[in-house]
Amino acid sequence: MIITLYGDYIRHVGGSIQIGSLVRLLGQFGVSEQAVRSAISRMKRNGLLRVERQGNSSLYSLTPKSTEMIEAGALRIFQFPSHPRSWDGQWHLVTYSIHENERAARDRLRQELAWMGFGMLTNAVWISPHDHHQEIEAVAESLGVHARIEIFTARHDGLSDPKTMVAHCWNLPTINARYATFVEKFKPMYDEHRRRLANGNDLDASQYFVRRFTLIHEFRRFPFIDPELPAELLPADWRGTEAATLFRQYHDLLAEKANAFFCQVHQDGKPDADLKECECDLIRGGTEHVTQLAA
Repeated sequence: MIITLYGDYIRHVGGSIQIGSLVRLLGQFGVSEQAVRSAISRMKRNGLLRVERQGNSSLYSLTPKSTEMIEAGALRIFQFPSHPRSWDGQWHLVTYSIHENERAARDRLRQELAWMGFGMLTNAVWISPHDHHQEIEAVAESLGVHARIEIFTARHDGLSDPKTMVAHCWNLPTINARYATFVEKFKPMYDEHRRRLANGNDLDASQYFVRRFTLIHEFRRFPFIDPELPAELLPADWRGTEAATLFRQYHDLLAEKANAFFCQVHQDGKPDADLKECECDLIRGGTEHVTQLAA
């Protein structure tokens, strides 16, 4: 939850926050002060946060390690889905021959391929309908296995049905069930919220923050499990498009007042605080990108 807060809010408004503000923000979810302080302590030990003194206050900010991790994750989330719906029928294949004495690099490569949306056709052959050549090169270089990886582009000519091959490479029923769970949780909330607004019965700003945070926290998993297959390879009852549309719509409704609540908490105790500037920083920082998903 703290990583989500830094990625979605704090990094856009100076990158640091007081522990008291973190306690108040996470207290909206029933998290105790002791739990927040324990998590912050662990993150400091793991090199994810650093602390600096500013007057009588301690400010906690990201380290280069956590900044790189968060920015990579945010790019995936806020640009998802990132591929056009049309498909030229070509598959992109990755093959590798990495020895057992480099098992750690091989396991990391497989993990990275899965995060990119590749499916495992055989133990050493992974496929995707999308070109990730540059990302694969970067991973191969970082792992020191560049010379043992090959990339191909090919057409599937049989013998199995394409959807049978897809079913072998990706567990689409499980992904679809998670999309359905997301829709079943947030669609009633969205509809009920709109009815309240129509009746002039709005929610407290803190609830806008809680709902937006929860919405993003739960949607952020999908860019790492959904391979974004072309429509012709998906099951007829696919719920991914419905979930992404709901996410955009509900986020649009929540963003402004959620940002205002965060800025109020973040700026408390700062005599020269400018709440409007804080909100503008959040918008410029990237929260508006969510509303442009799949535009």
